[in-house]
Amino acid sequence: WLNKSLGSLRKGDFGFIFARPETGKTTFLASEISHMVQQTDKDIVYFNNEEQGKKVAIRCYQAVLGLTHEELFRDIEGNQRKYEELTGNRIKIYDYEDSSRSSRIDAILKDLNPALIIFDQIDKVKGFKADRNDLELKAIYQWAREIAKKYAPVIGVSQAGGSGEGKLWLTMDDVDGSKTGKQGEADWILGIGKEQDNTSRIRYLNISKNKLLGDKDSLPDLRHGSSQVLIKPEVARYEDI
Repeated sequence: WLNKSLGSLRKGDFGFIFARPETGKTTFLASEISHMVQQTDKDIVYFNNEEQGKKVAIRCYQAVLGLTHEELFRDIEGNQRKYEELTGNRIKIYDYEDSSRSSRIDAILKDLNPALIIFDQIDKVKGFKADRNDLELKAIYQWAREIAKKYAPVIGVSQAGGSGEGKLWLTMDDVDGSKTGKQGEADWILGIGKEQDNTSRIRYLNISKNKLLGDKDSLPDLRHGSSQVLIKPEVARYEDI
């Protein structure tokens, strides 16, 4: 569905996903990059400050191999080999809680020149100052857009505000911390909604902005479309229904 609606991510493209806490944002990223890494011979760089990098790495292992946590650790060495064969160890995860834009992040990108860059959570990147919080956030997103132009497509991860609680189809108005600034800098925006029932495995994807070029098999009717999908947290994957 994402291929038919958004299509390929190219150098210069910057967009972000957003959702309420504990919706499955990290699982979504692990699910998608486990597929994307096999489409390139360059690295995918994942800057993480949402949870421990080791936990994110485990999610990526699960998504690539389609294994539960128990299955993964039942044969650590064997699964390590399988993971390396499929990914070439090209998913690079960096914790950047104490890093600013002018230090570690820029140095890593310059050194690796990756195929894809992820910021989870992008609003927490340090080193930007402004009179108001919304202007500071706008500056961060402007910087991310410049990174996309210089290196590779960038995917940011943000939160949905309180208006998104229990809402199935999130729109740009539900993005936390900004009504215009963050949204204006993005080429595409994808909201992930869920029901109040935390046991539900259904997630609701809604594209509220899409300025991407698309591909030959992209469908114009889905450019701003929505779709119900299935989350499988036990193997860190999302699936079409």
